[in-house]
Order: sequence, then structure tokens, then C-alpha cells
Amino acid sequence: MQKVALIVAGGKGERMNTDIPKQFLLLNGTPILIHTLKQFSHFEEIVLVLPHSQFDYWQELCITYNFTQKHTLVPGGTTRFYSVKNGLEKIDENSVIAIHDGVRPLISTKLIDSLITETKSGVGIIPIVPVKDSIRKVEGENSVHLDRSNLYKVQTPQCFLSTDIKEAYTQEFSDTFTDDASVFEANGGEITTLLGEEKNLKITTKEDLTIANEFMQ
Repeated sequence: MQKVALIVAGGKGERMNTDIPKQFLLLNGTPILIHTLKQFSHFEEIVLVLPHSQFDYWQELCITYNFTQKHTLVPGGTTRFYSVKNGLEKIDENSVIAIHDGVRPLISTKLIDSLITETKSGVGIIPIVPVKDSIRKVEGENSVHLDRSNLYKVQTPQCFLSTDIKEAYTQEFSDTFTDDASVFEANGGEITTLLGEEKNLKITTKEDLTIANEFMQ
């Protein structure tokens, strides 16, 4: 069964206050998205989902930074759900798929491979990290403390057998879908978890980029 990475990168850089989409910002001198794809270089196939309007710019970056890793470009949809759905249509049935955020460039190959190894029929697996901050639930003017001991932040890649996740993405879109695991669960799938990595952060703000650069040192 071949291993396929489905990388989703549809950011616009709005929270960065920049005209450059966040996946193309430089991390340690190289675009974030190039770092991300390199972590999956040992996979048989990489499918990269980008807004069609960014194709030319991405290809220029590949030339500028001499990035020659083979990958398939797929145009994104109106939401992440439809972007993943578009990417899945390009992947063969007999595959194990790792769906990953394009702006999580610091994922280790060790974690990637551990997730792939644990993926099985009818069961998806996702990386999680414990919540360290105090958590409160706010309702109107009132708030209550929540026990954080069983609360975790969800990361990517989220891994599934191709037949399972393709079937899940035949569902109609719902606002309750926050990630691939929630789509899979809504279709009757089971989700298991594996301890993720603190450095596998999603770069969405300038502060995130600063932290990521520190991890690269």
C-alpha cells in the first residue's frame, strides 16, 4: 500500500498582515511550504492543494529555491473541506493518506511514520498534545473553569486508509467539520490518537513564525 501525503495550503496571510500567503513566507531563509513538503519526501506520492491563483507563484518559488521534489498540484476549493475533497479525487484507492496542513513545517518524519504505521481499516489516527493553559468556558457574562487534564490540541497529519476517507468525504459539508477527523467520525469512523510534538505548530501569526524560527536554530 503506497503512502500519499495530501498537503493543504490555502492561506492568504491576513493574520500576518502581509500580502504574501503565509505558506510562502520564509522560515530560516526558505518558504514554509517547501520545508513542509520535504518532510514527506520519503512518500511515494505528494498531492499539494493550493488556490489556483497561486500556482504560478509557487512554481516560481520552486525554481528560485531549486526545489525539484515531485508533487501533483490540485486547485483548492471554497473551504478546507472542498480542498481536501479535490485532493482526494487525485489519489488511488490502495493508499494510506496523511492529510497535513501546509503551514506545519516542523513535523518530524518519526511522528509521520508512527502515524502511518498505526493507520488501519475503519480507524483514523491523529496527533494530539496536552492543553497547558487554564481553560474556561464562557457563556454570556458567566464563565466556568474546565478540567484541562483530559483536553488536548489536535494537530496534523491525520491519517486514514484511502477507501475510508474518500467515503467520508462523499458527505455533504457541515459547519461542524473542523478537521478531517470530524468528517471521518460523522461518517461512522473511529479515531485514535498518538502523542504529537510541541514543535509541530501551525504557523498562522507573526508570533508563530518567530517561535518556528527558534525551533530551527
